[in-house]
Amino acid sequence: DMEQDEYYFDFNIIDESVDNTIKINMRRKRMKVLIATKNQGKIEGAKKALEHYFRDVEIIGVPAQSNVPDQPVNKEIYNGAKNRVRNLKKYAKENNIEADLFLGIESGINDLLGRWMITNIAVIEDNKNFESYGTSPSFPVPDNLVQKVLDTNLSEAMDTVLGEDKERHNRSGGIQLLTHNEISRIDLT
Repeated sequence: DMEQDEYYFDFNIIDESVDNTIKINMRRKRMKVLIATKNQGKIEGAKKALEHYFRDVEIIGVPAQSNVPDQPVNKEIYNGAKNRVRNLKKYAKENNIEADLFLGIESGINDLLGRWMITNIAVIEDNKNFESYGTSPSFPVPDNLVQKVLDTNLSEAMDTVLGEDKERHNRSGGIQLLTHNEISRIDLT
């Protein structure tokens, strides 16, 4: 017998005529997850997060296009994560790969609160197309680097300040240097 736990979440919904109780059956079986990246920091961060909810997580990284500019701005961040999920699902279907969850993560710069900051957005869909999304904590971009980030991308701007380091992009992210090893890309994913 498969062990099952049921969890109930109540969400405040503006339209009171809608039943706002969502029943989620958190299956305690092996969860196969495809993530739209080969970046080891993002893969490790996603696995760490999902293991809070599922007993056994298998996560496989597959590169998938975001179909947004290299440096997404504002709404392009969500769109990039969503597009990665779409492209990942298309890849899985074309290659007969089954998975329980599909995850796309996009990092970008936004000024939605009146200050420029870097934010990650994760979009996750199950194999029945139920979508959820979330954001990481954001960190401010110094005013003197904003235009460089907008003109190129965060990695190139970081290389200008911290020196070129390909491993930083793949594993720890610039946030680890900026926070003196307190926060890494794994933590933000």
